[in-house]
Amino acid sequence: MTKLATLGGGCFWCTEAVFELIQGVHDVKPGYAGGSPETANYRAVCSGQTRHAEVIQIEYDPEQIAFSELLEIFWASHDPTTPDRQGNDRGPQYRSVIFYHDDQQKAEAEASIKNVASQIWDDPIVTELSPLEVFYPAEAEHHSYYANVGMRNPYCSFVITPKVSKVRKKFADKLKG
Repeated sequence: MTKLATLGGGCFWCTEAVFELIQGVHDVKPGYAGGSPETANYRAVCSGQTRHAEVIQIEYDPEQIAFSELLEIFWASHDPTTPDRQGNDRGPQYRSVIFYHDDQQKAEAEASIKNVASQIWDDPIVTELSPLEVFYPAEAEHHSYYANVGMRNPYCSFVITPKVSKVRKKFADKLKG
C-alpha cells in the first residue's frame, strides 16, 4: 500500500528530479498547492499572486522508505531558511512548505523540523507546515522535466544538476538500483 507526501522546496523541476532517484518512490508529480483552482496553472503561479506553491506529490512505499527519510532528503536538497526564495528563484511560489496529509505526517514533520532540519541548517527554519487541501497537477510539459530536457536548458545545468549530484552522493544508500 502506497502513501502520498506533498512537498515544496522551490522549483518543482528540482524537487522532482531529486525524488525520482529514491528507492521506494513509485511516482513523483509536479503541481501546485495552497491556492485556488482557477489560478492553478504555471503562468498564474509564476506571477507570485496566487498563493500556490510549486510542489511535488510523491507516491511512496512506506515499507521501503519512511516519510521521515523523505524529509531528510527534503532538508538536504533545498534551503529551508530563506522565505519565499530558493537561489535566484524568488516569490511565494518557491517557498519551503510541507503539505501534510494526516496528523501523523504533521507530527513527523514537526519533529523533523526540530530534530533534523535544525541540525543541518544554522539559520532558523522557515518551512511552512499546512494541511493539504487540494493538489493540482502541473501541465504535462513540466512532468519529468529534468529527465526530458536536462542539459539542453541552462537552468537545469546550473541549478538542478548540482542538487541531483549532492543527493546522489549524500543518499547513495537510498538510490534506485
